[in-house]
Amino acid sequence: MVYGYCSISTKRQSIERQKRNIKAAFPEAVIVEEAYSGTSVKRPQWDRLLQKLKENDVIVFSSISRMSRNAGESFALYKELVYKNIKLVFLNERHIDTESYREAMNGVICLSVSSEDEATNNLLKGVMTAVDHFIMNKIEQDIYKAFEQSEKEVRDLSQRTSEGIETARINGKQIGTVKGTVHETKKSKAVKPLIIKLSKDFEGALSDKECMKLIGLSNNTYYKYKRELKEDQIKRGA
Repeated sequence: MVYGYCSISTKRQSIERQKRNIKAAFPEAVIVEEAYSGTSVKRPQWDRLLQKLKENDVIVFSSISRMSRNAGESFALYKELVYKNIKLVFLNERHIDTESYREAMNGVICLSVSSEDEATNNLLKGVMTAVDHFIMNKIEQDIYKAFEQSEKEVRDLSQRTSEGIETARINGKQIGTVKGTVHETKKSKAVKPLIIKLSKDFEGALSDKECMKLIGLSNNTYYKYKRELKEDQIKRGA
């Protein structure tokens, strides 16, 4: 079974890009979505996924940084899963994939020979253990480097954004929404002309209650749109 694990830590982030990239590489992947705080240890979707994993199942991540909150936790999870024969794929860091580890270990196993001599067998086991530790140490270093790179990219993006805003300010451009500006949605653009046409406070003959029922608006939404229409009239001097 192939699973694609996608996670975001703030509401402002979008999970769609992760899903799109995973599906492009593994169309058969079953997507598991998680929205959690970077300060919280609770990841219910991840916990459920871990419980149903079977040997040779595959988990695909857009990046190693989506696996856990920090490099230490990610490496601990990596070791736990690789020894359970769960395959891990990281689209942005394919050199850390568990297949890279398995290929290295398979090379060592192929070079090993069985001997009737116990001392020789113990020596071979020692060599394999030492190689395993070496490979795992290399993977740990790569995971820490990947996290450092990810954090650097976030810092660089934040700096570029700040510099862009400052440059726009210097050039006299408006940053953000002007106070008092009404943001029109598709819904408001479609509904407001109906309120103007039907409401007795504008061009129609219906009461507020009749308008809400006919148009299908909630009390709060209707009065919000009506208030914005009146404010717009005042601004235009109507």
